[in-house]
Amino acid sequence: MNNETLPQLEQLIDQLIAQNNRLNNELSELKEQKTKLIDENETLQLEVLESEEKQKDTSNTLANLLEKLQSATQVS
Repeated sequence: MNNETLPQLEQLIDQLIAQNNRLNNELSELKEQKTKLIDENETLQLEVLESEEKQKDTSNTLANLLEKLQSATQVS
């Protein structure tokens, strides 16, 4: 090996280590973001289920009211 090869190799290794550290940090941030998005998705799914349940209850209430109205108008 000549005198230039060793410093170049050392520089390349330092660059690879720095890049590896950046990628590990980015990976950690992406994992954290993924966890937050999974939690948010679960929350939104629960909200949708609750909303559907409320909508079903409202629909049933309106159907019962309509039935009462129709019964009342038929009696008259």
